Amino acid sequence: MKRDHSPVLPGDGDTDYARYMRVDELLDLQRTPEQVTCRDELLFQVVHQSTELWLKLAASELREAAARLDAGEPGAAELLLTRAALGVRLVTDQLEMFRHLSPADFQAMQPALGNGSGAESPGWRQVQAASRRLGRAFADHLAAVGVDVSALPGTDPADPLHRLAEAMVEWDERVASWRVRHYQVALRIGGHGPAGTPGSPATMLARLIDHRFFPELWQLRVGVAGPAPATPRA
Repeated sequence: MKRDHSPVLPGDGDTDYARYMRVDELLDLQRTPEQVTCRDELLFQVVHQSTELWLKLAASELREAAARLDAGEPGAAELLLTRAALGVRLVTDQLEMFRHLSPADFQAMQPALGNGSGAESPGWRQVQAASRRLGRAFADHLAAVGVDVSALPGTDPADPLHRLAEAMVEWDERVASWRVRHYQVALRIGGHGPAGTPGSPATMLARLIDHRFFPELWQLRVGVAGPAPATPRA
């Protein structure tokens, strides 16, 4: 018996898959062959647009993790944070595509970018805000259950709070790894001078490599007492 594959969902597209995923609209977001200044503009846009999608998901997971922590569910928060960290890992991995983008081609496409900069990424801004929100929720939860952050290293590794703290460290490490890779890309194809070069955007990228959203958890790992050191704003 022949199965009817005719679309039943509303919207554009020849199939329900195309309509649900809005494939026609999605694939129309890149510059056309007639518009590009070099063929690798497609590579450049696909990497950045997919990055924004993964960051949208990561920020959503972070916000939900904070909400679960507010509800007294550190175990659920840990699972969501692990998903967010995987999203940032995928964002980092796809930077490998830029090995195929030459400095000359990047310079050629720069007029098409206008004054655009990766620092303007709405996805990263949402991730930063959600990370700070999670940090506040974690501090509030510790206070509510009467646990001092300094006691966490001595707790059972299977304890939900211990596991959540480890996931928060993992999140920080994943973000730092992305920043290291991004810094290297800026030097490789961006035409930027290395850290310390006056006026080089790479200087700020290098400074942010050491930023941590949860510095108190890192202090516990190295046994440093006292207030958390100041870090550059992410």
